[in-house]
Amino acid sequence: MTAAVAPIDHASRAARPERRPFDPDTRIWADTGLITFSLTAGSAFLLQTMEPSIAAVVDEHSTFRTDPLGRAFRSIASVMMWIYGGDEALAEADRLRVMHASLNTTDAHGVKHQALSSGPWAWVLHTAIHAFTEGNRYFSTEKLSEADKESYYQEVVQLMRNFSVAPKEIPATYAEWEPWFQDQVENHLVATTVAEDYLRVIRKIAPPKQVPAPLRPVWRAATTPIGKLQYFFTVGTTPEIIREKLGLTWTESDERTLRALGWIIGRTVPVLPERIRYFPIAYEARRLERDRARLRKIIDLRPM
Repeated sequence: MTAAVAPIDHASRAARPERRPFDPDTRIWADTGLITFSLTAGSAFLLQTMEPSIAAVVDEHSTFRTDPLGRAFRSIASVMMWIYGGDEALAEADRLRVMHASLNTTDAHGVKHQALSSGPWAWVLHTAIHAFTEGNRYFSTEKLSEADKESYYQEVVQLMRNFSVAPKEIPATYAEWEPWFQDQVENHLVATTVAEDYLRVIRKIAPPKQVPAPLRPVWRAATTPIGKLQYFFTVGTTPEIIREKLGLTWTESDERTLRALGWIIGRTVPVLPERIRYFPIAYEARRLERDRARLRKIIDLRPM
């Protein structure tokens, strides 16, 4: 069964919104840079590794197995650029398209996969919507209304345009996106060895190559609790049907623990200093905008 979707009408070029950076007054600007982003990023990437073409390309080209921390840091920095990079945000989107243009492969069944195929390319950004709503559900004291979800969805639609996602891959509204997403999860995503490897990698964080062999036991002792927590958050914020496809266990006790941890996180993060609450690129972008606003105020008040 395929969910019916009414794509956004882009038939008229004159009516097509332009690619543009995000303004500081958008929700995507306020929320993406928070450190809680990392708590649901794992679920988003897991959903990506279950899309057949993405899984095939990641299996051959990604460094998530050999350099998991480096890949994670690079990915987070790139996402921060999408939102907070100003004009460089569009350059980052273009850089990623150029980089992915050559990331093609053929799987064991002889099926060819291309990273820039319209469906897989769009799916990466669609998983961000799931991550946002799950993050809000578990790790925020503010509960989203349907209007809030629609407003955020339209901001992600703009992000998709910045990445040149094909209009046919974009449901028109959040209300239409929900059944479309559910259909993708149920009928298109499959269990893959890449997804299984990813869950193993995040649970047991490999030390960077720079860590000397004598210090690796210390690394393992320090990172084991972090890995278990990241695995727990990833599994807990993943749709139930995906857990079933991957054979993952999630109990009522697990759910209560996740909600309890989320309650604590949701009330702790907002009172942290901004420098700690946000990732570095997001923090500096927010600080720069405040400086610009102060300068604008002084300019407006100058003697004439």
